[in-house]
Amino acid sequence: MSFAFFRNLTKPRPAPVEEREHHVAGRTLPLRIVENERARRLTLRIDAGGQGLRITVPPGLRQGEVERFLSRHQGWLEQRLAKVPDRPQVRPGIKVPVRGVPHRIVHEPGKRGTVVVGNDDTGPTLTIHGDRLHLPRRVADFLKREAKRDIEALVQRHTGAIGRKAKSIRFKDTSSRWGSCTADGNLSFSWRIMMAPPPVINYLVAHEVAHLKEMNHGPKFWKLCAELCPDTERCKAWLKKNGGALQAIAFD
Repeated sequence: MSFAFFRNLTKPRPAPVEEREHHVAGRTLPLRIVENERARRLTLRIDAGGQGLRITVPPGLRQGEVERFLSRHQGWLEQRLAKVPDRPQVRPGIKVPVRGVPHRIVHEPGKRGTVVVGNDDTGPTLTIHGDRLHLPRRVADFLKREAKRDIEALVQRHTGAIGRKAKSIRFKDTSSRWGSCTADGNLSFSWRIMMAPPPVINYLVAHEVAHLKEMNHGPKFWKLCAELCPDTERCKAWLKKNGGALQAIAFD
């Protein structure tokens, strides 16, 4: 099998993708093999939280090369995946951070399905009412609502500072990135960022808003990002160190 595809000369073609499973370190992970016209070599990436693998390949690469590449990097994958935190399942008793502060999950089934932020003798709590089966989804929905409120306000503040407008603001649960900005001004954010401390949330929004003016990661972009968020370097380092643990929390 080859990854060579016919070219469409009238419009850009989508990147060809093969999806399958790969067994490594006692796990079965989804593997995406993506052809990229600009790629000059194979690259391998582990998705945040160790939830999947992605290989980027140059055009026309034969399947055998991909298999040999995976075989050569099996040891590297095992070492890296061993460092990935376990996927804690959202359930009563577990602590889930909200704006960087751990909140213990309390389940009270006798009331309608709502979420109440409070405190008890153990510290901050999230009390989830309703059926136990729906508890993880209700916690996720709570974080989505909080993300919408905080991030929309931050987008308004930062876009006002640079004199640009966002076409739309969307919230997703992505495993490969925390946010994105399209050329036509659509901003997307992972609602999981609401588990990070407020300065990190602000940094992520400043980062994506800066792309409305600088669609790259060059010196002008980072200068603008630092103007919007003076804590850029510290927050970027925090997200790099701790982001995997936030992505690993299972809300399904």
